[in-house]
Amino acid sequence: MGQQEKVATSLAGTVSEEISASLTAVDAELARRYPGDPGTRQPVHTVYVPGDVFEPGTLRSWGDQALAALDEHAPDAASFAAVLGIPEELAGPVHDRVRAKLEREPVEDLRIDFEDGYGPRPDAEEDVAAARAARLVSEAYANGTAAPYMGIRMKCMEAGVRDRGIRTTDVFLTGLMEAGGLPDGLVLTLPKVTYPEQVTAFVRLLEAFEKAHGLDAGRLGFEIQIETSQSILAADGTAAVARMIDAAEGRATGLHYGTFDYSACVGVSAAYQASDHPAADHAKAVMQVAAAGTGVRVSDGSTNVLPIGPTDRVHEAWRLHYGLTRRALARAYYQGWDMHPGHLPTRYAAVYAFYREGLEPAAARLAAYVAKAGGDVMDEPATAKALSGYLLRGIDCGALDTAEVARLTGLTRADLDAFASPRRGDLTVTAP
Repeated sequence: MGQQEKVATSLAGTVSEEISASLTAVDAELARRYPGDPGTRQPVHTVYVPGDVFEPGTLRSWGDQALAALDEHAPDAASFAAVLGIPEELAGPVHDRVRAKLEREPVEDLRIDFEDGYGPRPDAEEDVAAARAARLVSEAYANGTAAPYMGIRMKCMEAGVRDRGIRTTDVFLTGLMEAGGLPDGLVLTLPKVTYPEQVTAFVRLLEAFEKAHGLDAGRLGFEIQIETSQSILAADGTAAVARMIDAAEGRATGLHYGTFDYSACVGVSAAYQASDHPAADHAKAVMQVAAAGTGVRVSDGSTNVLPIGPTDRVHEAWRLHYGLTRRALARAYYQGWDMHPGHLPTRYAAVYAFYREGLEPAAARLAAYVAKAGGDVMDEPATAKALSGYLLRGIDCGALDTAEVARLTGLTRADLDAFASPRRGDLTVTAP
């Protein structure tokens, strides 16, 4: 033992107390505005189906069409991997998991669309369609055929369609309540938001519905679609999207980038409207920074190039979609939109390859961090959080198995959740 050090201080204990007291309001504001990730599953995609097209068998039909596309255009692991450039060692695992996913759970998040995909209709027609959507969603959750997340996209809060959007939301939610209540996976999507006041107005609508039905305050959350330049940069030069999150009063669950509306809004020619355009990158980067730490998740947009027609055209569309999805994942956009059943094989192939190729390195780094073993990378708690989040997302979507992650890390699912949580406190690691 070395010489014991003498510990001396110069400040009275009241100094620390006074400083803490002066920051009480800031502490409360940090906790309110930046609660961290909610720790729930984030779907890898959102599928939009028009309100008059959605049927009880729609989800299964999408899965069957995706499987048929694989059978026709890439019938085995080697051919599928060759089309997409998947490494040979991942070809079998990715292909097998993609097929299993399409058979078991082809769609993770479904939005029944009453906006652009549905268009203007007579009020009576849209009323019936919204009531029908509520009945079908309730039945799907009751009989076990629902996607993990389901809901509607209503018309926006702009003057011309505001009343219609409010009524459709009311009809749909009322139908759910009359059919047995709101499902846990319910998601609402508010499109074409330009001003934070439109978000506040939607909050007031949801508050009124909760009060009318005796629901807990805050039961209804919603996503905000970012489809206009004004939603990124307000007239006063501020980041409007950050103000929108605040205007949601804790109800915002996601920010979804609208590829084509936003691109058109800033003048991008139709031929160049894509999720990898510089204008799209800028918008999503602002969204990402605004949402960081708030618990609001960011979703990429879609591609309108459909994998249909002869095999060479399908392969070309698959390569495009796979590349855009991989690009988004590397930029921490873990969700996107899929517009056609033929996009499902490449959505899951890109997601599964992303998580499987990084499984062993991520697991080794996390295990070394837990064991304080060091190695050639010195990781910090924030990196352990990111590594855990990576592995958890891989497990949730089916790319990874809990058992293989436990074997490689020595951690249970509960351990990973604790590392990924922003408020995990003292972590006690248990054996898997």
